[in-house]
Amino acid sequence: MSDDAFWRRPAEGSETAPPPPPAPPASVPYTGAPRSTPPPHGWRPPVVETPAPPRTLPAQDGERIDREEQAATILTKGMGIFAGAVMLVLLLILCGRVLF
Repeated sequence: MSDDAFWRRPAEGSETAPPPPPAPPASVPYTGAPRSTPPPHGWRPPVVETPAPPRTLPAQDGERIDREEQAATILTKGMGIFAGAVMLVLLLILCGRVLF
């Protein structure tokens, strides 16, 4: 009798109870994992070589970085002001056409 027989539906028209579950196997004490064979004499795990230390980075020019950042900020703000002015002019034109 397989383990699935317990879960099968009874035959049509029969009112018999399902078969009882199988009896648990006899209790056998656990003896532990099987012994493994030792590695050959002189065996060692593979060695990973250590990489060379990293190189030093070139020195940074702090003043030049500050000048370039300031120039980028001025350019960004200038483009924003120009875009705002164009949008204001377009808004005035649009409202002027609607009102007049």
